[in-house]
Amino acid sequence: MAITEGLGWFSSGVLVLTIGQQVWKQWKEGTSKGVSRWLFLGQITASAGFTVYSWLLRNWVFVATNALMLLNALLGYGIVLRHRGRERSRTALHTAA
Repeated sequence: MAITEGLGWFSSGVLVLTIGQQVWKQWKEGTSKGVSRWLFLGQITASAGFTVYSWLLRNWVFVATNALMLLNALLGYGIVLRHRGRERSRTALHTAA
């Protein structure tokens, strides 16, 4: 049982860090070019549903994983919105000039 739990937590960490790295890259590079907002909206919906589902099953590995994925998706979506707003502002400034 300990090996099974360990495998679950390890896999959870790899997944969360992998997606977190992509969100960090967007933030650090200051662009979300090529990133669809629908990716994050779908992830938000799925992660919220899976968090509740996992909680109802009392599967704590998946509760933690999906809750962290939900936070990642919310952060990623916020970054996309920020970048798109900044791009619109730049376009408006260039058009007005």
